[in-house]
Amino acid sequence: MDFKKCTTFLEEMSQLILSQMPRAEYSSLFNDFVESEFFLIDGDSLLITFVCEQSLKKGQNLHFFYLVEHYLLDLTSKGGQFSIVFFKDAECAYFNFPELLPLRTALILHLQNNTTIDVRTEFSGCLSDEWQVFLEESYPYFLIVADEGLNHLQTHLFNFLMIQTWSLKVNVVLFSGQESYILRLYAYLMLSLSKLREFFKQNVKTIKSAYEILLKQWEECRDVELATVFGDLKWENMMEEVCETAFLLQQIWPEGADIRRVLCVTSCALTLELYHRRLENRRKSTSGQKTDTQEVEGHCLSLQETEDLCKLHCLSVVFLLHLPLSQRASARFITSPWIQEIQTFLKMKSWCEYFILSNISIFESWNLDLIHLSDLSDEALLKNIVFYYENENVQGLHLDLGEGIAKDYEHLWNAVSKLVTDFDVGKPFPLRTTKLCFLRETPSPIKDGSEEKMTNLGFIPMSSDVVDKFAGDILKDLPFLKSDDPVVTSLVKQKEFDELVHWHSHKPLSDEYDRTKGQFDENSRDPRVLRSVQKYHVFQRFYGNSLESVSSKLIVTEATKPKKNFGEPKNKKAHETKAEIITRENKKRLFAKEEQKEEQKWNALSFSIEEEMKENLISGIKNLEDFLKSCKSNSVKFRVEIAGLTACFTAWKEHCRGKTTKDLSIAVQMMKRIHSLVEKYPELLQEPDQQLIARCLHYLGFHELASSLCPTQAIGDETKMKMIKYSVGLGPARFQLQYMGHYLIREERKDPDPRIQDFIPDTWQRELLDVVDNHESAVIVAPTSSGKTYASYYCMEKVLKESNEGVVVYVAPTKALVNQVAATVQNRYAKMLPNGEALCGVFTRDYRHDALNCQVLITVPACFEILLLAPHRQQWVKKIRYVIFDEVHCLGGEIGAEIWEHLLVMIRCPFLALSATISNPEHLTAWLQSVKQYWRQEDALIEKKIASKKNHASRTNFPKYYFRIRQSYKVRLVLYGERYNDLEKYICSVNGDDIYFEHFHPCAALTTDHIEHYGFPSDLSLSPRESVQLYDTMFHIWDSWPRAQELCPENFIHFKNKLVIKKLDARKYEESLKAELRNWITDGHVQQAKMVLKHLSPDSDVSTGNMTRMFPLLVEKLREMEKLPALFFIFSLEAVEDRAKSVKKFLEDKQEKRRPPKADKEAQDMANKLRKVKKSIEKQKMLDEKGQKNRTTDQSLIREAEHDSLLRSLEKNMETPQDCTYADRKVIDAETLQMVFDRVKFQRKGRELKDLAERGIGYHHSSMGAKEKQLVEILFRKGFIRVVTATGTLALGINMPCKSVVFAQNSIYLDALNYRQMSGRAGRRGQDHLGDVYFFNIPLPKIEKLIKSKVPELRGQFPFSITLILRLMLLVSRGDDPEDAKAKVLSVLKHSLLSFKQPRVMEMLKLYFLFSLQFLMKEGYIDQEGNPMGFAGLVSHLHYHEPSNLVFVYFLVRGLFHNLCQPTTKGSKHFSQDTMEKLLLVLANLFGRRYLPAKFQDTTLKFYQSKVFLDDLPEDFSAALNEYNMNVTKDFASFLQIVSKLADMKQEYELPLSKIEFTGKECEGSQLVSHLMNCKEARVAVSPFACLSGNFDSDLLQPGISDHLTLRTIGINHTQAPVLWLQKFDNQGRRIPLDAYALDFYKHGSLMGLVQDNRLNAGAAYILLKDFALTIKAISVSLRELCENEDDNVVLAFEQLSETFFEKFKKV
Repeated sequence: MDFKKCTTFLEEMSQLILSQMPRAEYSSLFNDFVESEFFLIDGDSLLITFVCEQSLKKGQNLHFFYLVEHYLLDLTSKGGQFSIVFFKDAECAYFNFPELLPLRTALILHLQNNTTIDVRTEFSGCLSDEWQVFLEESYPYFLIVADEGLNHLQTHLFNFLMIQTWSLKVNVVLFSGQESYILRLYAYLMLSLSKLREFFKQNVKTIKSAYEILLKQWEECRDVELATVFGDLKWENMMEEVCETAFLLQQIWPEGADIRRVLCVTSCALTLELYHRRLENRRKSTSGQKTDTQEVEGHCLSLQETEDLCKLHCLSVVFLLHLPLSQRASARFITSPWIQEIQTFLKMKSWCEYFILSNISIFESWNLDLIHLSDLSDEALLKNIVFYYENENVQGLHLDLGEGIAKDYEHLWNAVSKLVTDFDVGKPFPLRTTKLCFLRETPSPIKDGSEEKMTNLGFIPMSSDVVDKFAGDILKDLPFLKSDDPVVTSLVKQKEFDELVHWHSHKPLSDEYDRTKGQFDENSRDPRVLRSVQKYHVFQRFYGNSLESVSSKLIVTEATKPKKNFGEPKNKKAHETKAEIITRENKKRLFAKEEQKEEQKWNALSFSIEEEMKENLISGIKNLEDFLKSCKSNSVKFRVEIAGLTACFTAWKEHCRGKTTKDLSIAVQMMKRIHSLVEKYPELLQEPDQQLIARCLHYLGFHELASSLCPTQAIGDETKMKMIKYSVGLGPARFQLQYMGHYLIREERKDPDPRIQDFIPDTWQRELLDVVDNHESAVIVAPTSSGKTYASYYCMEKVLKESNEGVVVYVAPTKALVNQVAATVQNRYAKMLPNGEALCGVFTRDYRHDALNCQVLITVPACFEILLLAPHRQQWVKKIRYVIFDEVHCLGGEIGAEIWEHLLVMIRCPFLALSATISNPEHLTAWLQSVKQYWRQEDALIEKKIASKKNHASRTNFPKYYFRIRQSYKVRLVLYGERYNDLEKYICSVNGDDIYFEHFHPCAALTTDHIEHYGFPSDLSLSPRESVQLYDTMFHIWDSWPRAQELCPENFIHFKNKLVIKKLDARKYEESLKAELRNWITDGHVQQAKMVLKHLSPDSDVSTGNMTRMFPLLVEKLREMEKLPALFFIFSLEAVEDRAKSVKKFLEDKQEKRRPPKADKEAQDMANKLRKVKKSIEKQKMLDEKGQKNRTTDQSLIREAEHDSLLRSLEKNMETPQDCTYADRKVIDAETLQMVFDRVKFQRKGRELKDLAERGIGYHHSSMGAKEKQLVEILFRKGFIRVVTATGTLALGINMPCKSVVFAQNSIYLDALNYRQMSGRAGRRGQDHLGDVYFFNIPLPKIEKLIKSKVPELRGQFPFSITLILRLMLLVSRGDDPEDAKAKVLSVLKHSLLSFKQPRVMEMLKLYFLFSLQFLMKEGYIDQEGNPMGFAGLVSHLHYHEPSNLVFVYFLVRGLFHNLCQPTTKGSKHFSQDTMEKLLLVLANLFGRRYLPAKFQDTTLKFYQSKVFLDDLPEDFSAALNEYNMNVTKDFASFLQIVSKLADMKQEYELPLSKIEFTGKECEGSQLVSHLMNCKEARVAVSPFACLSGNFDSDLLQPGISDHLTLRTIGINHTQAPVLWLQKFDNQGRRIPLDAYALDFYKHGSLMGLVQDNRLNAGAAYILLKDFALTIKAISVSLRELCENEDDNVVLAFEQLSETFFEKFKKV
C-alpha cells in the first residue's frame, strides 16, 4: 500500500467513525454503585484529555497529576473497576511534542508505584495478538478513548484503537463531553455494531498495512527530531549516555535519593554535556566560515547561559523540596513566555528527562524514592524565580535564599558539576553570570488575581421563619449586606414589566393537575361521554382480570371496631352469639353441599381421566392436576391422588419391563403423588393406602423408606433382587433432590388468618398485615413474585372500609405500572360511594381520571409531588391515610430520584415502601425512622396549638378540616429472602447453524478470593439439583475429603430416612455445602476449592456467529423445548423491534416454504369467486326487498352454501400451520381478541403490533403508547402472545410472569439491579415450579459478574434545586394551612438522604439554600420576607426544565419575546414563518437540549432534510443570556468563597487517589520565598493544585469552567449553578454542538428525516418531539393565563407555534 492509498483509507475510516457519533448514547456509565462493569481506559487518551484542560498551564506537572487523580478517584468512588492501558507504539505520537514524553513516562511510573490502579504497558499496539487475547479474556464492557489527538497522526491512532475495539464486541466511550454528578458519570457510549465489526473484518489487511505505514512515518519523524536536537547522536547512543550518568550518580550519592533530586541533577548534567557537544560540533562544521559561526551562535544560547538556566532549574527543584503546597499555592503567576533562543535547549532537556525516566530500572539496586514522581518540575515556579533575577534583582532587590534552601541548592549543583566530565560548569553562586533575559518582555508580566471584580461578598438580609428554623444556626457566621447597599436597593421590581404589557405575572397559575388532560369530563352528563366512561371501566376490569383472576369484592364502610389480637388462640364457642352460630352452621351446610357436588363431578370424570392416564400418562396427569386445582374438598382430593398414584405405579411397572434405560419422569410423578398424600392428607390414610405407598416405594428401590412407613410390608433380599429391574438406581434423597427439586413441598402455615380469605398467609406476610392494622410504616424487601404486594391491597381495603373520606396513594415509578395497578384495583374492588366520588383514580403527566375525588389514587412520583407542593391542595393532602411506594429502590435511580426522597419526607401519614432489591435496607429504615421522629414532634406541637386555639378562640376560627391521622411513628423493616420458584441459568452457544444450551452453575460465577472476602452473595441460591452437583464435584476433586460421608445426600442429617424432603431441608443442605466450601478456603485447601469452581464452569464458547441471524432460531429452539412463554430482554429500542420482526419473518418464510406451489393462485381464484358469489347474494337480497321474488329460494340457498364452502376452503388455504405461529388461539375468544386489536387501530404502531400478535409475538418498550403496551401485556398474560422482546421498561414491577427469561443483548443497563428485576419474571407462581434464565450473546465474565455482584446500595442524590426551593417558598406563603405547610417544607430541607448522619453535608446544603434564596431575590421571584412575587408561578410551573425556565423568564421580562413576535401586518394576529422559526430557534436553545459529540462537526456527511447542528441564539437573546450567566456566575463564585470554609484542607493538600501529602511547615527563613509566594488573597475557593497554574477565584467566572478548579471536599460544584452556557466546550477546547432536531422537524415535518440525518432512533425521536411539543404547550397556556390582553403578540405567537408544532407531530 502506498502513502496516498493509506491516506485515503484513513480518511474513510475517520468518516465511518464520525457517522456513528450522533448515534452515541449519552448515558450514565455506572448504574450499579457496588461494582461497575470492568472497563479499560486508554492511557494516552487520559493524558491528552487533561493536558488540554483549560485551567492547566503548560509545564505544571503537579496540577496535571491532580487532574488525572481527581478523575480516576471519581471513577473508583462510583464503583469503577478498570485497568489503564498504555501502548508502546503510542509513544511515537509525542516525538513532535518532546515536553510530553517525560510527563507520559512519569504518569505511567506514578500510577504503577504510587496507586493501586492496574496499569498495562506490555502491549506493543492495538493490532497486536497479545492485546486481542487480553481483550477476549478480560472482556471489558467498554474502552474510554479520546476521539482527537494532538495531531492527525495521533487521531488516526485513536481511530485504529476504536475500530479494533469494536471488532471484538467491546464498546467505546468518548472522553469528550463527560459530565460527573454525585452518583453518576455521563458520557457518549458508542456501541459495537455489526456494521463496524464487518468493516474491520473486510479491511483487516488494509488496516494492518495502514498502521505499519503510520508507524514507519513516526519513526522517521523521531529520527529527524533527534537529529535536529542532538545532531548525529542516535537513539542507542542516548541510552548509553543515560546509563553512564546514572552509574556515576550512584557513586556520588551512594545513600540513595528522591526522584526529584535525581532527575534534576542527571537531566541538567546530561543536557549540559550534550549541548556542549552540539556547540563543539557546530563550531567544527562551520570553522573557517566566520560569518556563519556568528549566525549559528546568534540563534542559540551560549554554554554559560545554559548553565545559568540549569542553576535556576536546580533552585526551583529545591523550592519543591522545601515548600508545602499551602505556600506554593500563593505564588504569583508570571505570564511572560520564554524567548525563542532557549527552545532548543528546553527540547533537549525534555528528551534527556524522558530517556532517564524510561530507564529508571537502572537504579533498581539503589535506594530511589519514587513518591514524588508527580512533582518533578514546576515551570511556573521556574519562571517566577527567573523573573525575579532578571527584573527585580538587577534593579537592586537582593533577597536572601535562606540557609536550608541555599545549602540544598549547593548540594544539587555540586552533584551536577561532578557528573559533567567534559568541561567545568562553574560555581553555584552567583546564580546569574550572564545578562540574557530568558523571558520575553510583556506589558503585564504578572497575572492579577483581582482583575475581574468579584461580587460583594455578603447576603441580602431576610426575615423568614423557615430560613431561621433551617439555617438559623449558621446565619450568625455569615457576612450580611447593609440595607443601603446597592445590591439591596436595586432588587428587581416586577411591576414595571406588568404595567408595560398589561400582564399579571403574580397571578396564581393553574397547576399541572389542572392542565393535565382529564380522560373524560367528570361532570358531564352527555350520553356519549357516559358511554365512553362505561367502556373505559369495562376495559379496565377486563385488563385487571388479565392481571389476576380474582372476583370483585364489594366494600362496605364499617364502624371502627376495637382491634382484635390475632396472635392469641380463640376459645371460639365460649362467646358465640346466636347469629354467629347460625352463620357457622350455614357455612358448614354449604361446604357439605359443595363437597357432594365435587364428589359427583369426580365420579363423572374419573373414568375418562384414568383411561387417558393409561394411554398417555403425562397428559392424563395434567388433567388430573387441573381437576385438583379446582377442587376444595380434602376427601375428594385424596381419592384423586390415590387414583393418580395407582395409574403411575401401573405405568412404571409396564415401562420397566424389558427396558435398560428408564424414563424417570414416571417415577417423579409417582413420588409427587406420594409426597402429596403423606404430607397433605395424613389423617385420611388407611392401612391399604399405606400398603400401596410402601409397595410403590419398594418398586422404586427405596426399601428402607417403605419399611419405616409400613413395617408389615418389609421384604426379603430375594424379593429385592427380583425388584431391581424396577429400581430407579439412586438413593431416595439423591433422587428427590436431583429429579424432584422443583416439586419439593414448601413450608407453608396450616392455620388460616381471619383477615385473609383467599389463601393462608406466611408468617412474614402476617407481619405486614400487623403493620397495617397498627397504622405503622414499613420498608419491605422481598423477591419478585413473593407476594409482598398483597399488603398494599390489604391496606387499600382497610382504608376503604374505614370511611368514604380516607385516601390511599399508590406511587409507582412508571406510567405502565400505574395503568396496571389501577386496572387491578378496579377489578378487585367495588364500593357504593356518594355521587361525584370514585373508588379509584389515576394521575400521570399524560392524563388524569377521578384523581382528587377517589379513595385510591394511583400516580407517579412527579405528579404526587405536584399535589403535595400545590398550596391550594393541602386540604386534600390531609385526607391521605396511607402511601404505598412500589419499587422504592428508584430512590437511587438515575432520573427523578430526589422526588422519591421529597415524597417520603413530606407525607405525615404511615407508608409502605416495597422493593425486591435493596442492599442497605437498614440504612434506609434508619433514615425514614428519623423522619418519623420529626413528624411525631411536629404533630405534638400542632396538637398543642390546636388545643389552645379551641380554648381561646371561637369555633369558627378552628381549621375545620384538621383531624389527626391515627398512626404509630414506628418504621418496621420486613425482610424475606426466599423465592417461590428456583431459577436455573443456561448459556446459549452457537455451533454452526445450531444453538446449544449449557447449564450454568451459580457457583461457577465465584472465585475463591470472592468467597474468602465477601462470602457467598446473600441471594445466590442453588436449586436442589445444583446442590447435588456441588457435592459431587467436591467429592470428585478431593479424594480424602473428611466430611464426604457426612454430607452425602443419603446420610445428611435432615434427609436421613425422610420420605418427604421439603424445600427447607434442601436449603439447609445447600447452606451446609456452602459453609464447607468456605471452610476449605479458610483452612488452607484453596487449590481444591479453585478446582471445584473451575470444574463447575461451563465449557461452551459463549458467542460465535451472527447473533442477529440466530435469534429466530433461538426462539424456535425454546418452543421445541416447551420453554415458552418467554421474555427476551434487549436494551436498544431499534433491536427490540427488529428482533421481533425477524422472528415473524422466520415464521412467514417457514410457512412459505411449506406452501404448495399453486396455493397462492388457488387462493386468488377462490377470492375472486367468493367476491362474485357475494355480489350475486347481495343483488338477490335487494330484489327480494323490492318484492321481485322472481328467483326460487333454492337458488339463494345454493348460493349461500357455495359462499360458505368457498369461505371455508379459502380459510383453510390461508390458515397458519400450528408450528408457524407461537400464538395459542385456544386461550382467548375471537371477540375479546378483536376488542384488544380495535383499541390500537389508530395508534402509531397498531398495525405492526396486530400482525406480530397474530403470530404470537410482541415487543414492549418506553416509546410505545399506553394502549400499545396494554395489547402486548394482556395478550401475553392470557397466553396468546408467547414471545415478547422488551427493554428494561418491563423490569419495573410490570406483571408479566413467564416460563423463561432470555438476556439477548449486553448493555450498560444490564446491571445487578436490572438482572435481578428481570430474571425475577421467570417462573409463574402456581404454573411453573422452575424458572429458566438464558444468556444469549452475553460474555461469560459479564454473566459471572451479574450473578455474584450485590444489588446497589441506596445513596442520596443532591436534593435541592433553585426551582424546588422556590416551590417550597410558594407552599409556605400560600398554603391552605400555614403551620402544616411550614412543617412539610422544613422536613424536606432537613431530611435529605445525602445529609443523613453527615453534618458537614448538612451545613453545605444550608449554605446552598441561602444562595438559592439570594438568587431568587435578585431575580425578583421572592421578596425579603420569602414571599413569592413576579413570575414565581411560571418558573415553578416549568420546574422540569431548570435552568431553562429561569432563562426563559429572564428573556420575557426583558421584552425580548415582544421584540421578536411582530405579526406580518399591523393589527394582524398571524406571524410569518420566519418569526416562527426564530422563536423555535430560541426555544430549541433552551429546552430539550441534546448535545452531539464535538468531533462530529468534522464530518463530511451529506444531510438531506435536516440542518443537524443548531444555530446560535439571535444576537439580542445571546447578549441577554451572557448577562444572565455573568450575574449568576458572580453570585455562585461568591457563594463558593463562603462555602470554602467547610473544606477539609488536609485532604485538599493531598493528591486525591495516591493520598500523597504536600503538607508541612511553611518555609519562613527565606526572604525570596516570602517575596515570590505573596498572593494569598483571591484564592479561597480554588483548589491549591489549580492555584499552581495561576488560577484565582476570579477564574471561577469563566464560562464552562471545570469542576476540578474548585475545592473538592466542599461537596458542591458548578453543576449546581443555574447557568445555561450558550456554548459548551470539552476538555480539548472544542465546541460541543446542539442537535437541531426540534427546529429541523418543524421545518420538514419528517420523522424519517431525523432518523436519516440527525441519526436518531425513530422511537427516541418521537419521545423527544412529544416532550418538546408539551413544553411549548405548557408555556403557551401559562402565558395566556398571565396576560389580560387577548391580542398580546407574544401569547398569540406561542399559541400559533404550539398549534402548528402539534399538527405536524400528530401527522407522525
